[in-house]
Amino acid sequence: MKTLLHRRRHSLISKLSERKIDALLVTRPANWYYLAGFSGESGALVVSQKGTSLITDGRFMVQGRAEMSGIRILQQKGSLFESVGQFLKNSRFRRVGFDPSQVMVGQLQSLRKAAGARVRWIPAVDRVEGLRMSKDAPELAQMRRAAILASEVVQQAIGLLKPGIRELDVGAEIEYQMRTKGASGPAFETIVAFGERAALPHARPTAKRLRKNELVVLDLGVILGHYCSDITRTVYVGRAPKRIRTWYQAVLEAQTAAIAAAKSGAACGDVDWAARQVLAAYHLDHLFVHSTGHGLGLEVHEDPRVARGQKWRLEPGNVITIEPGVYLAGIGGIRIEDDVAIHADRTEVLTRAPRDLIEI
Repeated sequence: MKTLLHRRRHSLISKLSERKIDALLVTRPANWYYLAGFSGESGALVVSQKGTSLITDGRFMVQGRAEMSGIRILQQKGSLFESVGQFLKNSRFRRVGFDPSQVMVGQLQSLRKAAGARVRWIPAVDRVEGLRMSKDAPELAQMRRAAILASEVVQQAIGLLKPGIRELDVGAEIEYQMRTKGASGPAFETIVAFGERAALPHARPTAKRLRKNELVVLDLGVILGHYCSDITRTVYVGRAPKRIRTWYQAVLEAQTAAIAAAKSGAACGDVDWAARQVLAAYHLDHLFVHSTGHGLGLEVHEDPRVARGQKWRLEPGNVITIEPGVYLAGIGGIRIEDDVAIHADRTEVLTRAPRDLIEI
């Protein structure tokens, strides 16, 4: 792990050198973990050719020393950004990169004041996130385990579905089973939606009780060894009518087409289009109200986006979700989602739960 983290930091420093950036300020927790192995909740990482330093408060000094190797750890004095600015000033850096999407205006003002006029602040968007898009072998192995765990949990959750049970009961059992199986927690707030509420793509569990002849959407993900998974399955309680069967078949075919299109070298927009083309043939494309997928890794939503017009071409090591769906108010919704890893010569579906329509 030590060698792997060093290699990641070296790759980042090489990219910074191309823009003549002396040091990069890293303020996103997932990026601290990716570059240094630090999983604390407060701090800032400064990466440069001179070395890497973590500035954090007293709560995380012991944790930092235990988790990291070859990283200088400094305890902040006063506010975090005042301490970071003073560190940059003392280190005599002239050009410091930062991500303006992650540093607030007030924080940048504190940095400028503490660092002094000598430091030039260079916008450097998504420098670490760009590296994170390409998962290495250990990351893929961990994500495979996380996907399998989520698959087991969703299948267990389907077994709970019976008239009278509440969305809250199913959601609580899902998150209990995650932790029982070794996950540190859910990757996002678990979605459990019965009946008409299944038309809400991001429905959260309520006290609604399940009734016969209703759709059920279960969307969940786990965090296992810091990495996320994300899976959705749709179930019908009772004998599904013809319209629901047709819709389900359309969504399944759309997902199958998108997975087939998700190959190394394919544009993300083309993967999205593959799903929409199928739904359009069923005259259901107007009911597909979100993108086909998103990147997955240390965070549940990462680059690349699998959406209309996205020109990013998939590369080996990318992990994305494929999750087309259709939604109609008053009726419900159908979504099928799986996690997909891109390899040079194949596409691997990491999640492993059955995708055919389940009627219970």
